[in-house]
Amino acid sequence: MALLVVDLRVKKGEQLPWIVPDSLWERIEPLLPKVERRRRHPGRKRLDDRLAPQGILFVLYTAIPWEFLPRELGFGSGMTCWRRLRDWHQAGVWDRLHQLLLAELHAAGQLDWSKAVIDSSHVRALKGGPKTGPSPVDRAKPGSKHHVITEGNGIPLAVSLTGGNRNDVTQLMPLIKAIPPVRGRVGRPRKRPDCLSADRGYDHDKYRRLVWRTGIKPVIARRGTPHGSGLGIHRWVVERTIALLHWFRRLRIRWEIRDDIHEAFMTLAAAIICWRRLVR
Repeated sequence: MALLVVDLRVKKGEQLPWIVPDSLWERIEPLLPKVERRRRHPGRKRLDDRLAPQGILFVLYTAIPWEFLPRELGFGSGMTCWRRLRDWHQAGVWDRLHQLLLAELHAAGQLDWSKAVIDSSHVRALKGGPKTGPSPVDRAKPGSKHHVITEGNGIPLAVSLTGGNRNDVTQLMPLIKAIPPVRGRVGRPRKRPDCLSADRGYDHDKYRRLVWRTGIKPVIARRGTPHGSGLGIHRWVVERTIALLHWFRRLRIRWEIRDDIHEAFMTLAAAIICWRRLVR
């Protein structure tokens, strides 16, 4: 029988990354749907809501299969955590957590709305499923794409999932529209950056016009032009953010057949990146 080994080493004095601190839990708890226990035939007592996110984060950080989640950790069974991830994603908990943290970052003056940057990254999808496709970079094996749009400092504003064979530009307008209205300051919520930087994969005049119509200036490299346009000094922030997303091992390879579960992991990871920036 093969043994699964998970590296649990952390630096001295650091907290394990899947342990939810009180300050983060204070933000998550009000977002969770209330579940009343049945009076007749109540069954087993429901797992404490404080423990389930830690089991979910353990899987997100380590990529351990759900069924192998160690009971010794005290986070409940893997399937219980899986159901909480599913139910809370359907209830919009992770989206609202992400928006809440963006609002706090905006209030602290940490969001750079002068520009936004968009890019994507390909990951293998070993089990197939919806939103997968033959990879153009991996011998037509099933794959998916992570699409990310960030503000000028690299904080993720929105993420999306598509098949590995989808053109990057198809997610340009959906990602712009997916940017939530960010509160946190006096006045109307902020939703649009001043300009948008993108590489040659987004070089289509049709989409430039669509971006202009939203009130955003497109700064998109053109095919056939020499390098040295200066876009690299802006685009590195989104490449760093994609690297941070893939620092969560569960996102390096798509193991989930269900696309909604993988999207739940992506949104939760984006929220955690915002949380780290907020408390840094």
